[in-house]
Amino acid sequence: MLTVPLANVPFELVAKEDAAVFPANRPGFLRAWTGAKGHIGRAVFDSGQLAAWGVIRPCRRGRKIGPLVAHSRAAAKAVFAALAQSGQGEVFLDVPQPNRAAVELAEAHGLAPVFETARMYTGPVRPVDLQRVFGVTTFELG
Repeated sequence: MLTVPLANVPFELVAKEDAAVFPANRPGFLRAWTGAKGHIGRAVFDSGQLAAWGVIRPCRRGRKIGPLVAHSRAAAKAVFAALAQSGQGEVFLDVPQPNRAAVELAEAHGLAPVFETARMYTGPVRPVDLQRVFGVTTFELG
């Protein structure tokens, strides 16, 4: 699958995909995150539809991919590979444990758990499609 720069994808498509996998609207954050200095984004289209997109960024040690959102493991794999090859150093990916395809993708690239965390909420949370989340955006910002 051929990847394209995320900057070439209409922002509305990315925001729509993000809204399906994150429990709150965050277009302002998403625009800042995808365009931040040092952040690199890639995407894949399949039959004219956005099939996967992701961002890699520098972190204290190495680089971290997140978010990584895809309609299939194959599309996620293509974006993951493009992001991982975009620079030097270790690559980290935080996957939601309920998404078995995401766990398998990480394991196939030699990634292993370093720590675990849980996301907890008070009050109602809109449903999200965790089967499309192959990498969470960041734990650091909540």
